[in-house]
Amino acid sequence: MTAEKAEKGKMEEGAASGRGVLRRLWGCMSTRLCLVAVAAYCAVALYGEASYRISRAMDVTPSYNAVDDAHRNVSPVRSWGAAIRRMCGTAGAEDAAMPFRPLGTDNLGRDVAKRCVQGARIAFHVGIMTSLIAIPLGVMLGCAGGYFGGRVDSAVVWLCATVASMPGLLFILAISLVAGKGLMGIYLGIGLTTWVGVCRTIRAETMKHRDRAYVQAARVLGYSHMRIICRHILPNVAHLILIQFSIRFPSAVSTEVFISFIGIGVQDEPSWGNMIKNACGRLWQGVWWELASVTAAIFVLVLAFNRLADALRDCFDPALRTGRGA
Repeated sequence: MTAEKAEKGKMEEGAASGRGVLRRLWGCMSTRLCLVAVAAYCAVALYGEASYRISRAMDVTPSYNAVDDAHRNVSPVRSWGAAIRRMCGTAGAEDAAMPFRPLGTDNLGRDVAKRCVQGARIAFHVGIMTSLIAIPLGVMLGCAGGYFGGRVDSAVVWLCATVASMPGLLFILAISLVAGKGLMGIYLGIGLTTWVGVCRTIRAETMKHRDRAYVQAARVLGYSHMRIICRHILPNVAHLILIQFSIRFPSAVSTEVFISFIGIGVQDEPSWGNMIKNACGRLWQGVWWELASVTAAIFVLVLAFNRLADALRDCFDPALRTGRGA
């Protein structure tokens, strides 16, 4: 009964701590802007996913891949100017026939804005799926090594050192080539090569908690190792998992952009890497808006997640909180 009450009290304390973290995050203006930016990207990615699924279900060419030969390489300035003239009633025949493309069109007349939306969809696919591979693997191995110690810990440390000694990007490319071009190769390539940092962080935190009084009390009460890890240690390292996700997500997106840029990643879909690759060949023609739009989209997403990762670390790090209180 006493153990159950202690466990309930610990859960209530964790919930109160979570609410306090949310208040601190929302109280900072820069962090608030980052949260709004991430929420906006999520909404855009969901819209892109719905558009993609509807096009697949109806077996039609998606609007973001629709070719318009009459309106190739239309700049955003020209598109906005034509829209304003139509609103003012001063549009000519050419302006009246020009569809509104807020970010312009590419060399095939495709809407850059819609293709950026699909790039956000693919970026969220990659960030979430690779995290679902890397983080559980790193947490499982880190908890096993930190809790059991001995030969188990030695095997985990050896495995981490072996994987970390391999050139990360080349390892990702090798797995992607073996699994085949496309999203599945990217998921496996990034997910199976980026768990080492998560494992080391969780292992160190688990070693700190395994000798705490509440873990020793659970052992005395006869709780199994699995129950101790799942009910007592994992809740105390959950904040590190959240921080690792916020770090891993933008890193995975950046890696996918590079892999797609060199032609190994996503095929026949407007990922941000493919868009950059296509746009680079037309910079000499003065077509700058496609590259600028994609670069801005990547910059804002990565900046927002990196700022959130720093804010989460500041909220959860006891040393930083103590230093501020002093």
